[in-house]
Amino acid sequence: MKYIVSEKDGKRRIDKVVRKILSGAPLSFIYKMFRKKDVKVNSKRVDINYIINPGDEIEIYITDEYLNKFKENKEIKITKNDLNIIYEDENIIVIDKPSGILVCNGDKDITLQMKVSSYLYQKGDIDSNNITNFNPSPAHRLDRNTSGIIFFGKNEASIQELYKLFLDRDLIEKRYLALVCGITNNSGTINKSLIKDEKTGIVKVTSASKGKSAITKYIKKEEFKNKYSLLDLELITGRTHQLRVHLASINHPIIGDSKYGDFKVNKIFEKEFGLKNQFLHSYYFKFKNIDGYLSYLSNKEFISKLPSKYNNILSELRK
Repeated sequence: MKYIVSEKDGKRRIDKVVRKILSGAPLSFIYKMFRKKDVKVNSKRVDINYIINPGDEIEIYITDEYLNKFKENKEIKITKNDLNIIYEDENIIVIDKPSGILVCNGDKDITLQMKVSSYLYQKGDIDSNNITNFNPSPAHRLDRNTSGIIFFGKNEASIQELYKLFLDRDLIEKRYLALVCGITNNSGTINKSLIKDEKTGIVKVTSASKGKSAITKYIKKEEFKNKYSLLDLELITGRTHQLRVHLASINHPIIGDSKYGDFKVNKIFEKEFGLKNQFLHSYYFKFKNIDGYLSYLSNKEFISKLPSKYNNILSELRK
């Protein structure tokens, strides 16, 4: 779709005008479009900070399906208020996400984003019956079956700052706990580039020239029965399915991972412990020394306790 910039919209950042054009789209979707170079001005790709001028032609590459979806009125769906809130202030809300729920963009399912919008609406932080002006948005993602810490921005300024921090990653520290097959080294670094097949959604290790750089560090915290290891994982980069693919690539797949894991081991854990998802939990997050709108969060830590179902499994493995 194409849009000619008016006098009113001139001298503004390109992302603000794209948000106006796609008023029903979440900020996360807008930012993803810029990452994928799906926005052009006068036939040239531009970054998110580009300042447009009256008369410029904005070209947005978007499917009719998404276009129609974002044109709809986004009424807030009131959901059960069962959020586990780790932290909240006037700018951000940090949620302890359970496994089994999508963060956002669910066609029929209730998503975490819906729950956050419902919560904020019911407490009066959202004023109207729709969220086309601002949709409380996640700054990052966790897979449906991964649990742990998720950050949401409650206003435009905060989500933009969060997005920059998560995109750059030098000013954040993010750690996970995972139970994996086999006995690993005491520590290690996995530095393997990754590429995603857009048709199948499968991520694979590839050469540096073809894929995106991906680095994971790990420390072994505990081992069980000479068969399994509990790892503390640090994401140095943040690629899709990075931890799952990296660990599988060194022959230590995450237990319960239905896409990249050991299916025989998965069946054992499902039968003995009722585990139906990957044993992967985002438990720790820290901002380093940051500037700007969210500078007050510098050196602040956020911790999510390991879910009881995982603690129960570890307890049984220790016997």
